[in-house]
Amino acid sequence: MDATPPLDDAAVRWSVPPEARADRPVVVLLHGYGSDEHDLFGLVPYLPPDFVYAAVRAPLTPPFPTPGYSWYPIEGLDGRSSEKVTEGAARLLEWLDAAGIADAGLLGFSQGGAVSLQALRLAPDRIRFAVNLSGYVHPGPLPGDPVLAARRDTPVFWGRGTLDEVIPEPLIAHTVQWLPEHVDLSGRVYPGMGHSVSQEELHDVQVFLTKRLAAEADG
Repeated sequence: MDATPPLDDAAVRWSVPPEARADRPVVVLLHGYGSDEHDLFGLVPYLPPDFVYAAVRAPLTPPFPTPGYSWYPIEGLDGRSSEKVTEGAARLLEWLDAAGIADAGLLGFSQGGAVSLQALRLAPDRIRFAVNLSGYVHPGPLPGDPVLAARRDTPVFWGRGTLDEVIPEPLIAHTVQWLPEHVDLSGRVYPGMGHSVSQEELHDVQVFLTKRLAAEADG
């Protein structure tokens, strides 16, 4: 089993230049399977401008003919394995270290949502909050789980559609149980939405992020 490579820092898309990033909170955008760093970056104009946004590229290449990149395999013997999901999250945390980002918020879609929560579970004190769009919590214990369960104060938004048939139902059922026991959960199920992001959900994410800014301003 090959190790997951590090993230490509040259592929990161930033919402502002380096001189405009100092002392501003950072939100890292994590795309889904078969996509790339340009995907979620398209949401930036609709999100609160007080954050600095960094869209990263997942480190793996899916098998042909799937385009783009992935955080972990979904096919074969390694498909959705705990080891590979955790490796993807660990590479993200290593990139935060290399970029000099002490803590950050995470916003991920599908695989990116799963990796955002996996990173939170690996390093509860590094992740300020997480937005999980059409993703899930991967089963299996991680070192930060007891810390999160004791505090239950990390804000997490989880949104998914009633017509989403991409994420297996057992993973959704596990997420429904796990999140309220470990985080300060807010979220919504959107009638008629598939494996995507709707305008209604985007509005809810805007509200969630604006509340995070207000909470940080209050200290």
